[in-house]
Amino acid sequence: MGDTLEFNDIYQEVKGSWNDGRLRLSKQAVVFKSNKTGKVDNIQSADLSECLWRRVALGHGIRLQTKAGHVYKYDGFREVDFEKMAEYFKSNYRVTLTEKDLCVKGWNWGTARFGGQLLSFDINDQPAFEVPLTNVSQCTTGKNEVTLEFHQTDDTEVSLMEVRFYVPPSSTDDGIDPVEAFAQNVLSKADVIQATGDAVCIFRELQCLTPRGRYDIRIYPTFLHLHGKTFDYKIPYTTVLRLFLLPHKDQRQMFFVISLDPPIKQGQTRYHFLILLFSKDEDISLTLNMNEEDVEKKFEGKLTKNMSGSLYEMVSRVMKALVNRKITVPGNFQGHSGAQCITCSYKASSGLLYPLERGFIYVHKPPVHIRFDEISCVNFARGTTTTRSFDFEIETKQGNQYTFSSIEREEYGKLFDFVNSKKLNIKNRGLKEKDKGIKGNDNAYSDSDEDQHDAYLERMKEEGKIREEAANDSSDESGNETDESFNPGEEDDDVAEEYDSNATGSDSSAEEGDSDDDNKKKPPKKAKIVKEKSEKKSHKKAEGKKGKDPGAPKRPMSAYMLWLNANREKIKSDFPGISVTEISKKAGEMWKGMSKEKKEEWDRKAEEAKKDYEKAMKDYKESGGGSAPASSKKESKKQSKGKGDNKKAKPPSKSPVKVPTPVGNESFKSKEFVSSDESSSDSEKDKKSEGSEEEEVASTPPSSEESGSDEE
Repeated sequence: MGDTLEFNDIYQEVKGSWNDGRLRLSKQAVVFKSNKTGKVDNIQSADLSECLWRRVALGHGIRLQTKAGHVYKYDGFREVDFEKMAEYFKSNYRVTLTEKDLCVKGWNWGTARFGGQLLSFDINDQPAFEVPLTNVSQCTTGKNEVTLEFHQTDDTEVSLMEVRFYVPPSSTDDGIDPVEAFAQNVLSKADVIQATGDAVCIFRELQCLTPRGRYDIRIYPTFLHLHGKTFDYKIPYTTVLRLFLLPHKDQRQMFFVISLDPPIKQGQTRYHFLILLFSKDEDISLTLNMNEEDVEKKFEGKLTKNMSGSLYEMVSRVMKALVNRKITVPGNFQGHSGAQCITCSYKASSGLLYPLERGFIYVHKPPVHIRFDEISCVNFARGTTTTRSFDFEIETKQGNQYTFSSIEREEYGKLFDFVNSKKLNIKNRGLKEKDKGIKGNDNAYSDSDEDQHDAYLERMKEEGKIREEAANDSSDESGNETDESFNPGEEDDDVAEEYDSNATGSDSSAEEGDSDDDNKKKPPKKAKIVKEKSEKKSHKKAEGKKGKDPGAPKRPMSAYMLWLNANREKIKSDFPGISVTEISKKAGEMWKGMSKEKKEEWDRKAEEAKKDYEKAMKDYKESGGGSAPASSKKESKKQSKGKGDNKKAKPPSKSPVKVPTPVGNESFKSKEFVSSDESSSDSEKDKKSEGSEEEEVASTPPSSEESGSDEE
């Protein structure tokens, strides 16, 4: 048999509800961790006094009792687990795991036995039911009757409110009332809050965010008393799960958060967290209502009778000593602004998200604490309203989803590195889906990435162009033509020429006058603009490609671009799920942090590429390169002019309409009209030769223009 035994899907009864978790048996202790709260019960093997194996509602269960009287019950075992557990208990704990059956007769008359923190109602030496006395909230007595009231929990649909025991008068009366004796046994172990004695200390008028208001906090040895103008709350220290001390983003305030289970109630509202807000500048001098010997004996140096310091430090120090729990503070995470938190929104309320060493906590409305061990996966998603922010989504193993939205884009790198370092599963869904009604959008995620890639690529080319121009003292003609291939200004020219009725007039200045007349006659239909636009764009791009010499050498890349191309795939593998824009940002950070020696290697490569380019360019010019495009442009203009003449010679489909002389149409003139005097003179000669046909011209549909161009 191994050193440990582990069991999953084990249930622990807590105030009438079942909490699932994991149970591990080791040689030193029995450890149970709740999946719901993350609370850990650690029972030392030397403290075990009794172990029982019983048939219960969820199969089989064990009941462990310690020498101090504490009772722990765990259910969910199988019948075949008994043998190996009995052997393990006997060999490692020196305790026998005893089988004991429950009484199922249904009788309501028996014997009440008090053992530790448990009240057992036995019938013929077999327990019919057991009542954990820690669940008792109140105990009242009557004539021959004792009534027990229980703490309520929101985790169960039906819960037990009270139980009444009839205690018959004793025949052998020793002067002790059996009803009072029964009640005293219950109250000695029950979780009944009684404000007896003086408070250890009192903090006046503390600002509380949840529940909202200002409260006097009275610290008692076993519970915390919040006294406000309207409500009072008594919080036993046994219900405190965790303590958090969190700095505000403004660095002037502090949050002190107390996690509670079960929560405190105000009507139908449940408060799982008690959040106090302090100013760092507020100081206090505190004197405990105890003598120095009692303070030293009870708190073992954690507290002293007289203390002074910041108010938040005093409150947290006293709570830590009385609750006996560690205070959780933010870890090594540091956001873009230098703070240890991230500003975001949750359920339409703005707050702060703190990445901790073992989870996330959001304050303050509503407060949320999510442990890493209950997280199934996380996701980085594009913001729904703007691209300047993103959403951080957390899905738990129980199926709950938490979305923290409106996080600044600058926080992405820091948060991603933190999540990656904690080895959390990142659900790579990319960016948010686009509208699914768009045609051809088969994969919304890839389309979204491509859109962002195009915008980013265009910007990078612009930046690369500036860097290259700064590195190179002179620019040549071929370099300018290369830049024109991705210059957004070309599209603007195309859009302006879309409203010319003659599709080929954009490339021929000889048809400028006719285009002005056609503009006044009939604007093109929208349904045909899309088709005509795409055809003209492709036509113009084809002409542009013909005008360039494919043999011209390409411009060299800078040292940074050479390094980026060589390391792009490595960055993608080191940061899975990173978007294209974030690759550039991350690469820029890595380039800035690179040592001068490593950069010199890429500078040498860039210098070699530049020399090769200059040599190739010199050979290219000597061989006659770069002179053809000017003549080819003129020839293409004349050819397009001839095509326009043939199209206008066709008979109109509708009756001609006389067009008045246009006024102020210089804004519609293309670049070729302004720059080419030769084409302008040719267009004037053509106007005179056409005669009356120029005055009466009907707009030709795009389909007829296409057919005209095909005929030629």
